[in-house]
Amino acid sequence: MSSMSESRPPAAELNERIRALMLLSSGRLSGEQRAEYQALLLEWAAAVRADVAAAA
Repeated sequence: MSSMSESRPPAAELNERIRALMLLSSGRLSGEQRAEYQALLLEWAAAVRADVAAAA
């Protein structure tokens, strides 16, 4: 199970990337930025689920 978490950035890192994207765009995402945001959000959600599963 540790190999799955090692291949994915941690949730905190993904959260920082999401926050940076929102700050750089002043909260108004272009089409390309929106696609990046959605991909980051899905990856963040998967990382959070993996963290919860590892804690259980």
